[in-house]
Amino acid sequence: MVPDEYLRRTAVTRLVLTDEQQNLLEETISQWKTACNIGSRVGWKTDETRATVLQDKVYDELRERTDLGSQHAILAVRQAAAALDGVNEIEATDENYETSRPTFTSDTITYDPRTMTVFDDQTVSLATIDDRIRCDIGLPSDEEGYQFQYLRDDEWEITESTVSKRDEGYYLHIGFRKPKPTPRAEQMADDEDRTVLGVDLGIVNIATTSTAYFASGRELRHRHREFERVRSDLYETGTQSAYRTIRQMSGRGSRYVRDVLHRVANDVVEEATTYDCEYIVFENLKHIRERAPPVKQFHQWAHRQLVDMVEYKAKARGICVEFVPPENTSRRCPECGHTSRKNRRSQSDFECRQCGAIANADYVGAKNVGLRFVRRGLQSSRRTGDSQLALKSGTVTPNRGFSPYATG
Repeated sequence: MVPDEYLRRTAVTRLVLTDEQQNLLEETISQWKTACNIGSRVGWKTDETRATVLQDKVYDELRERTDLGSQHAILAVRQAAAALDGVNEIEATDENYETSRPTFTSDTITYDPRTMTVFDDQTVSLATIDDRIRCDIGLPSDEEGYQFQYLRDDEWEITESTVSKRDEGYYLHIGFRKPKPTPRAEQMADDEDRTVLGVDLGIVNIATTSTAYFASGRELRHRHREFERVRSDLYETGTQSAYRTIRQMSGRGSRYVRDVLHRVANDVVEEATTYDCEYIVFENLKHIRERAPPVKQFHQWAHRQLVDMVEYKAKARGICVEFVPPENTSRRCPECGHTSRKNRRSQSDFECRQCGAIANADYVGAKNVGLRFVRRGLQSSRRTGDSQLALKSGTVTPNRGFSPYATG
């Protein structure tokens, strides 16, 4: 598979439609599904997954049996070919898996720049089986919605998008792309120092960086405990109304958690940018899952989501995300290297039994995570420059020790 050369993002908005526009869009989606299923049927019968070849086989039939425009007919063939190719990939990896012909039933249709135009006045023009419709795209009124960072940045170009019907409403998922930036580390000369930001993931603090940024998890924990308590009470009630309330609460809770994690991820990436870091380093989450008790499953999930968010946000800045083994990162003194379980006095306090260094335990963990990656670089036979750990007031390397940032 050819690597994707683009960063891709999606911005979701709700279409503001008249009844007439809604009916026209609904019929267009219905005929789109028909076209996709025709392509799937012919491709399945002839064992053809190449979009251009499949297009030659079914294009005329699509134009005869639907009122779709030529571009939408082509897009439907591509959708069918991609689904058929996905089935082939499953068969190739699992010969015991029973596959069947892909069918298209969901109320979703694909658009591209030829069939959709987004205007500066926050409206969109969409091709249908009849005339184009133009409607508002329902952006946030406070202009702080995440959609604006893509719509107003010329680096992002609009690519294939989708319109989906959900909960009696129609939603536009606008696709954006821009070329992937070359990672900062690859832009540097071999003998230049790479700077590392260490990140510790915890419960009291969701994330702590080696530059002394602390993201408190107190409110997140409180919200989660309250949700679990109320959900337990509602399950005991057992009524239809109680189950509906659980679903509504779950949706609100998930949105709240995602919003918190997005803000923390933005802050972590901003720390790395501010301190000119080429790498953001976390503990390997696989080990965290293995050693954490079931009661901490929510935090494991939150950590995984946070790391995923940091990875895609960092990639857009040309910053690499790396992982190191977690052993003893909470017990090792970053000042003298002494490792002991007794160094961790409590959940939040660290005091080295050998050199007497005192610090916040999460901050110690972040420094140790970063230093572990720095030492990995020192052991590389290809290394000519040093890696250095970013701290709030300077950088540190095992070879040169602490170096304060230049002032003025």
